[in-house]
Amino acid sequence: MNNRLIFAEKAFTILSLMNYSGAPLVLILSGGASEGDEGGGGPTDFALIQLLFLVIYFITFCLLVLRWKKVIPVIHKSVLTWLLIGVAVFSYFWSYEPKLTMTRIIALIGTMLFSVYLASRYSGKEQLELLGWLFGLTVVGSFLFCAGLPKYGVMGGVHAGAWRGMYNHKNVLGKFMAPSTIVFLLLALRAQKKRWLFWGGLGLSVLLLILSKASSPLLNLIILLVAFLLFRILRWRYDLMITTLLGISSLGLLLYTLIVDNAEAIAAAFGKDLTLTGRTDFWPLVVDKIEQRPWLGYGFGAFWHGYDGPSSYIWYAVTFKAPNSHNGYLDLCLELGLVGFSIYMIEFVISFQKAIAYIRLVKTSDAFFPVLFLIYIILANLTESTLIIQNNFFFVIQVAIFFSIRIPQEPEKTIFDDTYPNRFDIRF
Repeated sequence: MNNRLIFAEKAFTILSLMNYSGAPLVLILSGGASEGDEGGGGPTDFALIQLLFLVIYFITFCLLVLRWKKVIPVIHKSVLTWLLIGVAVFSYFWSYEPKLTMTRIIALIGTMLFSVYLASRYSGKEQLELLGWLFGLTVVGSFLFCAGLPKYGVMGGVHAGAWRGMYNHKNVLGKFMAPSTIVFLLLALRAQKKRWLFWGGLGLSVLLLILSKASSPLLNLIILLVAFLLFRILRWRYDLMITTLLGISSLGLLLYTLIVDNAEAIAAAFGKDLTLTGRTDFWPLVVDKIEQRPWLGYGFGAFWHGYDGPSSYIWYAVTFKAPNSHNGYLDLCLELGLVGFSIYMIEFVISFQKAIAYIRLVKTSDAFFPVLFLIYIILANLTESTLIIQNNFFFVIQVAIFFSIRIPQEPEKTIFDDTYPNRFDIRF
């Protein structure tokens, strides 16, 4: 393939991932409005972003058609994922807001196609490199926004002084800088030249995370780093590995006891309380609504619509006007019921097991990314909602992992191995 076309395709992939992340257009189109700003900033027109997503869907579809022989073997690798999407599609027929559900289903299918494109077009190593470029651009861009355009890069209102970089909220910046740190760490451990660039990206990602004052992503990053160290043990000899894991398990039980006994003080250290900033106060109300439609839910994207939807029960009951449950598992139950939730959890557990197996099968740092990212999905969705959502970066990467780790591997040509032949003989 012509080198210019290869360059253009990689540029399309990186810019598409940036659009899925919401940077920087959401911030720019909102005019730099912050939560609690006087005047409220008014509604924001995101028609441009919607148009860009339509363009991405079209280009992605064309690229998949052009490589249909390589795409078809990948599509059937994750039957449960397609089954889950099927439940979302058919939820139109029982949706509380069928028209809105239909528009979000179209966007969800377009997002799925991009995940399939990533898995079928790029190896695991190449996906990690593309993420390195994405996070490199967003890290540099975030510092430029904060230094040159503080109205946009630094929040006002109730979070005055907290950095948000190229994103529309400090918590969003923090949510992206945690996986950014992991990506740069894995790239640094693998690199043989210019390793300082990746260590620099790691350091700047951590700095942005601290300046964002987002406590949950910081705690999640600490857990990910500990998990990375623990997973490295899986590559040891069995006798040494088992002995070490038993010792760590004993230490873990001790730490768990200490954390439970001092939970309130630990939460305060991270600027939180035991209600998770009020989230646990309205979660029982969410459970009440789940119990009213337990099996199939209210339809994909059909629950949270303020006073005009079934969420009005919650909005009238609490002062906090929640845009979602702030918990991905509860939102999945609300939208697709226990049927959708069960399908997702089975798929996730199977994929997680396969991701752990990669760590022993593949001896490079790339192999750690799938399992660490899936752990991050688990952690992030305890207080956020990014499990099954259209036009969302975390959904794109999660589903791409579901497909990628099922691609057959040859001993000397694994998709997460540095020995895998580079399908694009070019440095981007």
